Amino acid sequence: MSLVSLTEVLDRASRGGYAVGAFNCHNMEIVQSIARAAEKEKSPVIIQASQGAIKYAGLEYITSLVEEAVREVSVPVVLHLDHGTSLQQVVQCIRHGFTSVMIDGSRLTLEENIKLTAGVVRIARAVGVSVEAEIGKIGGTEDDISVKESEALLTDPEEAVRFVEETGVDALAIAIGTAHGQYRGEPELDFNRLEKINRLVPCPLVLHGSSGVPDGDLKRAVQLGIRKINIDTNIREVFVKAIREILERNPREIDPRNVLRPAREAAEKIIREKIQVFGSSGQA
Repeated sequence: MSLVSLTEVLDRASRGGYAVGAFNCHNMEIVQSIARAAEKEKSPVIIQASQGAIKYAGLEYITSLVEEAVREVSVPVVLHLDHGTSLQQVVQCIRHGFTSVMIDGSRLTLEENIKLTAGVVRIARAVGVSVEAEIGKIGGTEDDISVKESEALLTDPEEAVRFVEETGVDALAIAIGTAHGQYRGEPELDFNRLEKINRLVPCPLVLHGSSGVPDGDLKRAVQLGIRKINIDTNIREVFVKAIREILERNPREIDPRNVLRPAREAAEKIIREKIQVFGSSGQA
């Protein structure tokens, strides 16, 4: 199946009342685990690349890996830029075949964020590429982007309305209490804020920093309007844990395939579990 836009899968998710998982890729094995998990669950899926992944693997490799994975599955797949910070980077990703981009202007003032995002929307929409943006600041660290807890601001519902009206974004990432990276305690999500934003904002809502959020909270967030859920840290955790366990049991192992195969299987397992939580199994 060919790549599809973010708008296509999120519009269906909105009608069906489920969320689509957005899983970060870093190498071939993780791309394979995402695609295979989605195929087995018969679920649409978003494969996304952050700035760190792009620096590590290169746009050409990421695009080629995802395009090859897409040829092997029958479910809708979106190739998405996660936390793009400049117009130049967005354009590069579009030229390399990304079907969706996120422009993250949350570090800017509201007016500056609107101006940057609206410019990206004009360019992307002209070539059929979807745009996600962010309002409010999500704490933690995502590759090169770091937000201190003291600077993490929850999304103001009224500002969210203005932002969507003036930019025309296809999806909006909101800050309701999640954080990037590993949590030191259990996160507390502001469901009342989410409910109000969902009531006022017409476009699909996105939840970042979802690794470590209890399944029950994720299910409730979906019920209240979240349609895209980002998962990265959970995948890294199980992937690296599997590698450590193999090397601890077999310290003389020198075949990368024997080390990476169990890691790929562990990643696929947790991705399938998340897809089931999000409610998108059988929705392809």
